[in-house]
Amino acid sequence: MDESEETSAKPEHGEKPPEAAAEGQPPSSTPESSEESEPEGDSEASEPSFRIPSFLPVMPLRDVVVFPGMMIPLLVSRDSSIQLVDDVLVGNKLLALVLQREPGQENPGLKDLHGLGTGCIVLKMVKFPDSTVRILVQGLSRVHVDEGMAGKPYLVARVRPAGDRLEPSREVLALDRNVTSQFQKFLALNPQSSQELQVILLNIEDPGRRADLIGSALNIALAEKQRVLEALDVRARLQVVSQFLGRELELAELSTKLESQVETEVNKSQREYFLREKMKAIQKELGEGDERAAEVEELKKKLEAARPPEEARQQAERELERLARMAPGSPEYTVSRNYLDWILALPWQVSTEDNLDIRSAEKVLQEDHAGLEKVKDRILEYLAVRKLKKDMRGPILCFLGPPGVGKTSLGRSIARALGRRFVRLSLGGVRDEAEIRGHRRTYIGALPGRILQSLRRAGTNNPLFMLDEIDKLGADFRGDPSSALLEVLDPEQNFSFSDHYLELPFDLSRVMFITTANLLEAIPPALRDRMEVLHLPGYTLEEKQAIARGFLIPRQLQEHGLTRLHVRFVPAAVRRIIQDYTREAGVRNLEREVAAVCRKIAKQRAYGNTRRARVTAASVPSFLGPPKFDAEVAERTRDPGVVTGLAWTQAGGEILFIESTKMPGRKVFKLTGQLGDVMKESAEAALSYVQSRADTLSIPKTFFEKHDLHIHVPGGAVPKDGPSAGLAMAISLVSLAQDRPVRPLVAVTGEITLRGRVLPVGGIKEKVLAAHRAGIKSILLPARNQKDLEDIPQEIRKRLEFHFCETIQDAIDRAMPGMPDGDGAKGSKGHR
Repeated sequence: MDESEETSAKPEHGEKPPEAAAEGQPPSSTPESSEESEPEGDSEASEPSFRIPSFLPVMPLRDVVVFPGMMIPLLVSRDSSIQLVDDVLVGNKLLALVLQREPGQENPGLKDLHGLGTGCIVLKMVKFPDSTVRILVQGLSRVHVDEGMAGKPYLVARVRPAGDRLEPSREVLALDRNVTSQFQKFLALNPQSSQELQVILLNIEDPGRRADLIGSALNIALAEKQRVLEALDVRARLQVVSQFLGRELELAELSTKLESQVETEVNKSQREYFLREKMKAIQKELGEGDERAAEVEELKKKLEAARPPEEARQQAERELERLARMAPGSPEYTVSRNYLDWILALPWQVSTEDNLDIRSAEKVLQEDHAGLEKVKDRILEYLAVRKLKKDMRGPILCFLGPPGVGKTSLGRSIARALGRRFVRLSLGGVRDEAEIRGHRRTYIGALPGRILQSLRRAGTNNPLFMLDEIDKLGADFRGDPSSALLEVLDPEQNFSFSDHYLELPFDLSRVMFITTANLLEAIPPALRDRMEVLHLPGYTLEEKQAIARGFLIPRQLQEHGLTRLHVRFVPAAVRRIIQDYTREAGVRNLEREVAAVCRKIAKQRAYGNTRRARVTAASVPSFLGPPKFDAEVAERTRDPGVVTGLAWTQAGGEILFIESTKMPGRKVFKLTGQLGDVMKESAEAALSYVQSRADTLSIPKTFFEKHDLHIHVPGGAVPKDGPSAGLAMAISLVSLAQDRPVRPLVAVTGEITLRGRVLPVGGIKEKVLAAHRAGIKSILLPARNQKDLEDIPQEIRKRLEFHFCETIQDAIDRAMPGMPDGDGAKGSKGHR
């Protein structure tokens, strides 16, 4: 390596070399006896007169460009270069310094060097113990390196001096002044720059020398410095230097601006620190500092008592540190404090112990509810498994049934049987996903979702959580709450439920979730798949009587300030209220009627009548008015063409009458009663079947050609749809065509095909209970629905007669009296 590092000494300009001597030959090689004897000594160069000779030894430079008039120290370590220095010092002390094209090349030849270098004089040499040499050189003038004369032990080449070309003009003067002004600004922006450099700049009169000085002082690339060196025309050199100087000046200004900004930020931070310390001192003087410290200490104690998981604890500790450094008047202080309060208030480790005594739980369930045996059995099964497996995850149950059957109260009863806290969350009309997951803390007034809010109120992490009316969830631009519930109601995911407000996982796997719904179809399939659906059908007459005696009447007496000493309901009165004043699957209307009776009695006592009131079947109309529902089934089915059908609704089962009539006309077929498309198609299928089997059914051939037919389903204000009325419509058309009435107190349900088959339908239990409430004695069902009778209470099955039909002909034979037993009748089945 020829030149490995540049010392901290700056290039010196302005020193004049000794007087020029006659042109000489290249210096001869001389042994280094003097340097060897004094390896650490100095060799001071003498000052002979000289001028640039035609041949000079060439020293390649790796990472520096030497300009004329520039004095610079160089470190020489390569053997060939050290030999060159030794020979030069015993000769005329002149050499050419030329920049290598490739800095990494170890032994460059003449073709590996730039064509223009600097002729220099060696002023001083110092040898070091590590065999390296440091020399001090001064640039004299630019030289062209034309051709090499020798390559051993170092390069020797023919050189030609290259002088400056200067044509004085206003442009050169303007460029010189501009460059000088720019360089002075540059020096002003660099405090570490030497003041001597500015003095030298002002003492130089030659614009070419001034451009060389500026080019050597700029921290630019070697190629750019070589470009300045090779600019022999002074005007071009000034332009190049001005270009580089402008860029460096811009960078220097930007650097100064950034340093100023950083300094300003540091000063601001220091100022805030001092102000904060002063504030602490003032608060301490006023006695407020102690309160702040006490508040932080109290929060730390609450954190230890809450025992949250590691992730939540670390987050709370970080928030505590922020709170301790925050000013109480800051808006962020309230946000941070509320966030900490929520973390500390959640029941991370608080839970209640389950009551695993199955007999005691069964007793509680029987006390609170009559009937609903399947649901009670499912709860007892859960307790049994929980008793055997302590870490069992809570089930996700869905109570499905019509309104008023006690879904919500059953959940409260289950919580009492288990010994758990009861939490109810109504989802009806909820349309915002944030109601479930909460809002992020970035919003003003943000809070966690209702799930975590309810758990905080419950105070335990294993309550019984009832999500009421889950089928009434909505969705709009604020998100889909049902999608947010997918994580809550999934035992495989809810162990790490994350609320948007806390952004911390909370374990919901110990919570027992129970949802309620009236319609299963309204629940999204993905959510429905996560739940175990338990159907709660309507109550029977006996169950309603038991509920009224055990729950409804005592509660209404208490709410109206009455006791059993004031009022006595006889069983017959309760039965009449159920049959003549209510038609429902649940017991809500029954409780309203009982409340109306209690209000009448309370009014009598307010007038001074203190006698004990006795409510009998005969006296019920005096309290409630005339009966609201009549047993009109037998009366309405006396006419031909009228059949009692059975339907399923959200409120349970209902009876509906299918009425057919004829009038003179030309084959017009009308359907009324606000029927849906499916029900209209069932009517058309029934008509097609009856027309195709007119001969078999003993219907005159001219009947359909000379009459218009009209099927109406009363209750026109209520929409109706479904295929289960197809069988009733077929029987109604046959009854009309044969002019034979259907047997009284017979109800029909079933879907039909054009081939005369009867297909199964749903909602059998609800339909049977509705028929029983209406006083029906015989029911015609599809044969494939026989298995559904297992869900019907035994006392109901004993009071009804069931006939299972495989074909429409079977149903016609059973529904219409006086019909001869045909082939179809042989396939019918009876069951009591």
